[in-house]
Amino acid sequence: MIDFVRNVRLWFAPEQVREEGSTPDYRFSLANERTFLAWLRTALALIGGGFAVDQFLPDLRWGWRVGLALALLAAGVLCSLRAVNHWVRCERAMRRGEDLPTSRFPALLGVVVAVVAVAMVVVVLAGWEG
Repeated sequence: MIDFVRNVRLWFAPEQVREEGSTPDYRFSLANERTFLAWLRTALALIGGGFAVDQFLPDLRWGWRVGLALALLAAGVLCSLRAVNHWVRCERAMRRGEDLPTSRFPALLGVVVAVVAVAMVVVVLAGWEG
């Protein structure tokens, strides 16, 4: 938990990350940034999907509509926060010459998206009103 709090402080002070270890090959830092941007694109897609469910499915039962929209929005928020945290952790590890950090988050995100997709299949098969 203490390491997480330190990482959050580093989100807003990247110059402190540069003070650790030695400068890695720029190709690796740029690859880390591309991964960060890919995570942000995923987060934006999830957030857009959440808004789309809420706005464009008005005939869907309120509970289903709000539940699916909130699940997608929450996944988008978590994904965006995870993106910056992962970027900082990877950058620090590269500068220190350590192994890159592992994470269960991709599996968690995949499961959440799959559950929402299955719920959408149920909604489509069961009909929108009931």
